[in-house]
Amino acid sequence: MAGQMVHVEIPAADTAQARAFWSGLFGWQFQAFEGSSTEYHMARFSDTQGGAIHQRDESTSSPRVYFDVDDANAAVAKVKELGGQASDPMPVPGMGWFATCKDTEENDFGLWQTDASAA
Repeated sequence: MAGQMVHVEIPAADTAQARAFWSGLFGWQFQAFEGSSTEYHMARFSDTQGGAIHQRDESTSSPRVYFDVDDANAAVAKVKELGGQASDPMPVPGMGWFATCKDTEENDFGLWQTDASAA
């Protein structure tokens, strides 16, 4: 469903400590995501929602929520049309497409299009 929150990324200086915190708080179980260029640990919250703890860097100081879209390219165009900023959609092979964005108030968010054929 377009606009549904589907993923949250939580940056951490100490990813083991962050995973222990969130696991202790909500029972989330993390699994390392292979193929990422940085440390990235994913958790599934429901059939349609999940999240990740990843290594914090200078560009990721706060959590980023991703919203489901039917067409990543169209959604990126709409963000720009409304005065926001958006990267071009990038593939996650076998899973889908994502784009990182900022709204008109400089708040970070992301867009996610599920697409098992993403290369």
